[in-house]
Amino acid sequence: MWPDAGETQSLLERARASDKEAAEKLWERFRPALRRMIGLRLDQALARRVDASDVVQDVLMKANQRLGEYLDNPAMPFHLWLRQIARDQMIDAHRRHRVSGKRSIDREQGIHLGSAWDDRSSLDLAQELQDAALTPAAEALRRELEQRFEAALHDLDDDDREIIVLRHHEQLSNIEASVVLGLSQPAAGMRYLRALKRLRERLSEPPSVTVAHP
Repeated sequence: MWPDAGETQSLLERARASDKEAAEKLWERFRPALRRMIGLRLDQALARRVDASDVVQDVLMKANQRLGEYLDNPAMPFHLWLRQIARDQMIDAHRRHRVSGKRSIDREQGIHLGSAWDDRSSLDLAQELQDAALTPAAEALRRELEQRFEAALHDLDDDDREIIVLRHHEQLSNIEASVVLGLSQPAAGMRYLRALKRLRERLSEPPSVTVAHP
């Protein structure tokens, strides 16, 4: 999901040398990934009032203001630093929504799967967790499998859903996921394995079928 690290590092080096064009290219490279990450996490009630693209723009403006700080002290990979700013902006958006007096949103944190979940990673993981015999043979069956996967993922608790999204939607490594979650690498790995087990159990449950009588 996130742009190539090598090309990102090259642009960062150019930006460090005061190359303004490199900085602009950097933001444009990360805009689509940020849009997917934010669209995935926006609470559905908030998403009806706040466009994910506007949040992305706020994130990029703040990141541009703080780029010099990052270049002076790159304590974490650039994409993790950028997604941290995005997470803070989303929390701020929820808080502003409450202060404005509009309908409150009960949860600031946690994963709310929105339209951005329309991503190949969901189907790929679903196929890995299902028996080969259930692999879609037609578009209708493919969509049914995606829907079952999304429903199973929604049914997980926040911790399980978070690690699955980080590892498969954002395609973060276990090391990167541990940094995001503030866990040790072994703890992040164990959480991931437990989440996969619970997701597999939910996917193995037979779907409800309505039989039409003649």
